[in-house]
Amino acid sequence: MALTLEREAAPIVTRHRTFGQDLIAVAVIVITAAAGYLLFPDNLALLTRLIAIALLVLSLDLVTGYCGVATLGHAALFGAGAYAAGIASAHYGINDPLLMTLAGIVTGAVAGLICGVVILRAHGLPQLVLSIALVYLFHEFANKASSWTGGSDGLSGISADPLFGVFEFDLYGHTAYFYGVALLLIVLVLLRFLVRSPFGMLCRGIRQDPLRVRAMGASPKVALIKMYVISGAVAGIGGALTAISTQVVGLDSLSFTQSAEALVMLVLGGTGSLFGALVGTLIFMLFEDYVSAANPFHWLTIVGALLILVVLFAPTGIYGTAAAYVARRREARA
Repeated sequence: MALTLEREAAPIVTRHRTFGQDLIAVAVIVITAAAGYLLFPDNLALLTRLIAIALLVLSLDLVTGYCGVATLGHAALFGAGAYAAGIASAHYGINDPLLMTLAGIVTGAVAGLICGVVILRAHGLPQLVLSIALVYLFHEFANKASSWTGGSDGLSGISADPLFGVFEFDLYGHTAYFYGVALLLIVLVLLRFLVRSPFGMLCRGIRQDPLRVRAMGASPKVALIKMYVISGAVAGIGGALTAISTQVVGLDSLSFTQSAEALVMLVLGGTGSLFGALVGTLIFMLFEDYVSAANPFHWLTIVGALLILVVLFAPTGIYGTAAAYVARRREARA
């Protein structure tokens, strides 16, 4: 009887624990956002950019960290969302920030579908090469379609109406920053539910043993394509936020460098963890900003040294290593 009650109570305890973790995550992001606003009131553009890149790294974590898909072309999804939002405003007069974000979501998801179908036809190193080829193709397409994208000069003429008709996107970036924080909170909560869902557990199973998943009757490729579409939608939100906040979209949003830096941020924080993606983005971008300002000639050397130290002494990333340490301490106390 007691054993039965314990088994019935276990899911309830687990739900309460995960709900508590979600609340803590939301509280940490709100506190961090408030601290950033108070400490860097004149540098909100950098913080908004950080949020946009954090959404890109989160989207990369979905396919690389949770599904084990090797890719160096995720900027294609980010740039697709940015150009979609920018074109909607510059060419069609759609200046509502919510509709521009929706355009980024839809286009990012479509780009994710295209990339997923192509990349998932290969495995291992060929998969990585395909992802690099795709980001270069997206980049070249945007460069050649200069009548729509502005080509190498960038897409300008983008403007955003006041959010909800009240909050204007001013030059100081207050509205853009708070809008970005709201988007990040919504995306993080939804992704927390996603990765804990049966679909999320299926994707983790595919990363660990795709043959066993196929033997159970599930289709790894279909599941991975679905995750790629979701990943593209998240990256598209980040791209749309960039277009709305900067009011210009350049070819750098589709660059290989953008993809590589996103992967570096993910490894720095820790793969297979949403919080690891956020921590890696925060540390890398702030470190890059301050080090490049302090030493503009050798900052890349310093960043490279940091990455080498993290890979050698914290192979699961900064957040992953810290989380593992806390878990060991709890087990020791128990």
